[in-house]
Amino acid sequence: MEDKQKILDLLLPALQATRNLADLVGLEYREDRELVYVKFASGNQKIANVACDSGTALIRDVIEQIV
Repeated sequence: MEDKQKILDLLLPALQATRNLADLVGLEYREDRELVYVKFASGNQKIANVACDSGTALIRDVIEQIV
């Protein structure tokens, strides 16, 4: 079983290094709902559905759903 929160923790600095997501402050995986809560410095939040995702699909889905 992949550690999805660990994958998100490693992904966060890469996304913060981009122009579009420089204001990203957090990625929190909720296993019970299979959702990723995406937090921005402005206080805004987005939610990405990552149900049934593998680690690589998780990365793709988070980026597609928040950009």
